[in-house]
Amino acid sequence: MERGPLVIAVAQPPTVAYDVAANAVEHAAAVRAAQARVVVFPELSLTGYQLDAPAITPGDPRLAPLSQACAETGTLALAGAPVWDTAGHAYIATLAVDGDGARVAYRKVHIHDSEERFSPGDGPAVVEVDGWRLGLAICRDTRFAEHDAATAELGMHVYVASVLDHARDAHVPAERARRVAADRGVWVATASFAGSTGGGFDQAAGGSAIWSPDATALAEAGPEPGAIARATLG
Repeated sequence: MERGPLVIAVAQPPTVAYDVAANAVEHAAAVRAAQARVVVFPELSLTGYQLDAPAITPGDPRLAPLSQACAETGTLALAGAPVWDTAGHAYIATLAVDGDGARVAYRKVHIHDSEERFSPGDGPAVVEVDGWRLGLAICRDTRFAEHDAATAELGMHVYVASVLDHARDAHVPAERARRVAADRGVWVATASFAGSTGGGFDQAAGGSAIWSPDATALAEAGPEPGAIARATLG
């Protein structure tokens, strides 16, 4: 499929701990505001980084407002949530949400020691949108070059990362994004949690951003919750 320009946004909505319903409404508002084909959200954006939050399934009715916003705008939303599989294992995951509902698009591979409740995902993944192949990553995955290398082997055009960092580590997502762009020759879109959340993240970094394949920052949000950065790739 021939690829035209792709409008992508990275969003860092305010998040209410554990409240999937309220957070889905905030995600829906971000989708409508972003005016983008793809909107990326941070790690565990639908629950906050609450490692004891109940896992959900893609059919959770609380996601309906987000799916409705995607239907209205023609958007694919990539949102973070803890999910179950049919065997009862829990994962930190990326949900792909559009007007038809939600599905699990990716499960975090590189689980932190503090995330021992969760199982690691079984490998890299891409989602295809209008001929663009978006390689998915969640937070600690971006630390490991073998992760983006394996994802690149799937033919990715954009490395899409959903992350959470302390404000004191605000430089980390940008450093990793520039490395991936330089090493793989791809665009990078990183959605970074803003505000406060569980796990000791009393002040998260924000600063969601999008980089070109030459590692130039194309758009960048500030540290505040509610900010959105948007760029056209092509």
